[in-house]
Amino acid sequence: KQPSILGKRVTPHVLRHSCAMHTLAATGDIRKVALWLGHASIQSTETYLRADPEEKLQILAAHGAPAIKPGRFKPPSDALITMLTDVRRRA
Repeated sequence: KQPSILGKRVTPHVLRHSCAMHTLAATGDIRKVALWLGHASIQSTETYLRADPEEKLQILAAHGAPAIKPGRFKPPSDALITMLTDVRRRA
């Protein structure tokens, strides 16, 4: 038994989705996922491209933190506060 799935509801849809995500991770080819799932249109399969949290983490890791130099904090001027207050009142 897998303790990680205890208490979770595993349905045929969940199994199908998991299989699709594993296929995408293994092949990196959305067309193979579409073929495996029997999708007539690649648009149906594109959902899996947006659903992979591991891929999102890899993208974030590939981009380093921006090179922002620490600076001194300057409190906003009275003119800026007045302008922002006026904008908020009009909204």
